Amino acid sequence: MEENLDKLIGAIVEGIDDKKGKGIVSLDLSGFDGAICSHFVVCHADSTTQVDAISASIEEKVFEVMHEWPVRVEGRQNAFWIAMDYTDVIVHIFQTELREFYRLEELWADAPMKRYEFGE
Repeated sequence: MEENLDKLIGAIVEGIDDKKGKGIVSLDLSGFDGAICSHFVVCHADSTTQVDAISASIEEKVFEVMHEWPVRVEGRQNAFWIAMDYTDVIVHIFQTELREFYRLEELWADAPMKRYEFGE
């Protein structure tokens, strides 16, 4: 189970990086009672076009690696904030200003966080 989770998160992160997503982090929510999933993966981009492209890239990469589609995707209509539900992992792709406004990582400040650094 843990191996599949790591593989899923790795595919998500790779999909984000392929489209130059910024500020990629994963939050481990598995230690919180009532959390809706075990992990969040969060990133941002400077335009709605890039937010949408990241979402499509994640879908392609996860399907290639895991043979899974998201259970649900919300926010594609305006692409300011797209949420992708992979059951155990929910991906949040924000436009930069919205990420700064909602500060999702601060809401889960007690959760162990892993930062992914690429050629940002």
